[in-house]
Amino acid sequence: MSVERVRESVIAGSWYPGSPQALENAIREYIDQVPSKAPNGALVALVSPHAGYVYSGPVAAHAYKLLEKRHFDTVVILAPSHRARFEGVSVYDQGGYRTPLGIVPLDEKLVEELEAKDPRIRYVPQAHSREHSLEIQLPFLQVTMPGFKLVPLVMGDQGWSTCQWLSKALAEAIGDRSVLVLASSDLSHFHSYEEARALDRKVIDEVEAFDPEGLHGKLSSGKCEACGGGPVVTALLTARLLGADKSEVLRYANSGDVTGDRSRVVGYMAAALWKRESTESEKREASAAEASEGPELSAEDKAFLHDVAGRAIENLLRGRSLSEIEPPSPLLKEPRGAFVTLRKQGRLRGCIGHILPRYPLAETIVRMARAAAFEDPRFPPLKEDELGELDVEISVLSPLRTVSDVKEIQVGRHGLYIRKGGYAGLLLPQVATEQGWDRKTFLEHTCLKAGLPKEAWKDGETKIQVFSADVF
Repeated sequence: MSVERVRESVIAGSWYPGSPQALENAIREYIDQVPSKAPNGALVALVSPHAGYVYSGPVAAHAYKLLEKRHFDTVVILAPSHRARFEGVSVYDQGGYRTPLGIVPLDEKLVEELEAKDPRIRYVPQAHSREHSLEIQLPFLQVTMPGFKLVPLVMGDQGWSTCQWLSKALAEAIGDRSVLVLASSDLSHFHSYEEARALDRKVIDEVEAFDPEGLHGKLSSGKCEACGGGPVVTALLTARLLGADKSEVLRYANSGDVTGDRSRVVGYMAAALWKRESTESEKREASAAEASEGPELSAEDKAFLHDVAGRAIENLLRGRSLSEIEPPSPLLKEPRGAFVTLRKQGRLRGCIGHILPRYPLAETIVRMARAAAFEDPRFPPLKEDELGELDVEISVLSPLRTVSDVKEIQVGRHGLYIRKGGYAGLLLPQVATEQGWDRKTFLEHTCLKAGLPKEAWKDGETKIQVFSADVF
């Protein structure tokens, strides 16, 4: 990384002290004033304000206090763009960020993976040149958790769609890596003290409820304000996809609490998103559940299944029989449940599957591919001129497992099968991820899919089963 490519500080000496020693002393003073607290699980994400330290530093310290005894290899910072207008999200991929405390290096591998995942994540120079909301977080991180790498993201578009696709890209790229997600946001701006507290309470309520959909709805309707609302919503969505299930607002204050001027204030909030840590008993149960899901398919197995699915559809369209298929591995000869999903130009064109393992897997894929193309009652039979526009997605299911507590359901990993009386409905794991649903919403939609009231999952007579899916 060349020095010329490092993003130089644009707020040192104004928004925070320009001297390294004065800067570190100020941060340590803020941190030392925050009492230590017991962890609420495994930390997944933080929300921190981005005003000058004299105003928001005491609030930000409540978030960064949590990092004194924790270490993450990488921090992904989600920040709003105050000065530049652009679509999508800008990632600074030119080099590190400099503060008076030194250069914060990039996690170049994670940056490259994000850019490869979605072309809407790319470097927009003007997004970073004068932006303070991302840089302001770095000295706190340098003092409390030295040695981390950075993924700096500035959101030019904070709409719901952007929050959804960005959170999905982040969760997929992060996976099991040691990564902290950090959203940078202030709350309401330039209202009276009491008006600000009323507006900011609405943001706090939605964050405490871990409700990114509710928060975005209130922000977009003007019921509350947050200049980094998009980053906060995205952090909530990403954390949820990474397994977080608890949210905690650590501190709230506004500039009037510092200056004494209560006529036109700015609100600040610090929050943490946690993942409940499993007990030893739960870990053993999870390990047993994973073992019951069976061995994974190889890349060769998956390529073979894609090939036979495509040939099965094409041959039936053209009146040809499918020649004898010889699977490359014994796994494809074992009975497995599976779904085949067809998409045309990104839109659903058919989806049919078997939940239970009725046939050998390779045969199941042939049958379901043909059924998705020609027997899905929601669509007309596939025509030959559509073949070139067709994308085939295969979901191989693990055995069904009944859950005794809905907390066992892991959004993004589990699909749901809900039954009551003569009604039954199934949704694949990727549906919840694509829609940005939490566990409760996933349960409700599966009930509706079954033709049941959305609250039917709470009924003791309703049977809830989960499964995982190898989707390719």
